[in-house]
Amino acid sequence: MILAGLAAVVLMADAAADVAKLGWMAGSWIHEKDGVVVRETWLAPRDGAMAGAAQTNRPGRKPSIEFTRITAEPAGATFTALVGNQPPTAFVLRPGPDGEAVFENLAHDFPQRVIYRRCGVDLCARVEGTVKGKLEAQEWRYTRIAP
Repeated sequence: MILAGLAAVVLMADAAADVAKLGWMAGSWIHEKDGVVVRETWLAPRDGAMAGAAQTNRPGRKPSIEFTRITAEPAGATFTALVGNQPPTAFVLRPGPDGEAVFENLAHDFPQRVIYRRCGVDLCARVEGTVKGKLEAQEWRYTRIAP
């Protein structure tokens, strides 16, 4: 019992360290294309957690708002999306290089992966997954919004 407790503490500490490494995502970002404006903001990591929010504005449509978080969980650093009236969906960070974060949930319909990476001074994001046997993806290249 004590060993299991110690293992859980170590796993949580490792996950918190993984969250801390994602500080390069922090800030306010914007992507504009074909009249669609997507703004995404991430708070800097603190104590194994980051909070995010995104707003998408499309001409003639109601704005879409999404809340996200990255937290240290027993499974590892976990990205959780809260979109509309859907239940929260969790994606676990996979090992990878610095400056890139691939969160995965193969049991989810779409997306199955949420990917962030640094593109020079920009922040690139991608969601992807298999739909009817075919890889589908959406991508955004965000520029930093001046404070």
